[in-house]
Amino acid sequence: MTRDGAELHPLSAFLRHWFAQGAPDISRLNAAARERGLVTGSGAPLCFVLPSAAARAYEERAFLTGEVATRPGNRHDLFNALVWLAFPLTKAALNRRHVAALGQAREQAGAARGPLRDAFTQFDECGVIVAGSSADIWAVLCAHRWRELFVERRDELQRTTRFLVFGHASHDALAAPFVGLCGKALFLDVDGAWLDLPESTALAEIDVRLAVLFDARNFSPRDWQPLPLLGIPGATSDNESPDYYDDPRQFRPARTMPPGSSPGNR
Repeated sequence: MTRDGAELHPLSAFLRHWFAQGAPDISRLNAAARERGLVTGSGAPLCFVLPSAAARAYEERAFLTGEVATRPGNRHDLFNALVWLAFPLTKAALNRRHVAALGQAREQAGAARGPLRDAFTQFDECGVIVAGSSADIWAVLCAHRWRELFVERRDELQRTTRFLVFGHASHDALAAPFVGLCGKALFLDVDGAWLDLPESTALAEIDVRLAVLFDARNFSPRDWQPLPLLGIPGATSDNESPDYYDDPRQFRPARTMPPGSSPGNR
């Protein structure tokens, strides 16, 4: 279990201030939520509570009552709570869209879960916000040109781009990272002024933008780009060596499609 900010992985470091007095318990998490007036997708006051076998499913419970099930001493649930505190508007938007999609599925008896809920679940668990001022850098990432991205254009990448891990499962995994750890990336274009903002202000701006985007648009899992998290500069000292990016277990080329095939056949 993560006990203080010094133990956090570099990609989780923006959460470090919550660990100033050790890993926060439910009472401290709730105090922070109350102080900031945070709410879930319906506008219900956000409250972290113990799981209950008699309670509704996670998303519905959060939407209807504001209660977010949080197991004491559980790292996965702790990071989920911390992402609620760091990106409250985005988490509320995800909660709102999940419940709306669930209600629609119930109206259409027998309807499948659907790509929207799958996409939002993936982003909630493993999402990474790639905030950058260079659309070309994002295009290189989407093409899986990893050596170009992380070695040949490393200085440009670090100058123009910030990686913000949103997914709480990814934060959990980063506490004990393993080869091949991968996130689901989404690009948000920013300007140079944003790149120079204080961290708290920059995060708040991203939260507003992402919440608006998730409320307005439908997504599918194909909208996320795979991103090897340990390839991000600073994620591990090992990736300071160009040879690190020769490992095919992590840095795979983009899949090519045979002539005449369509994306739906992949």
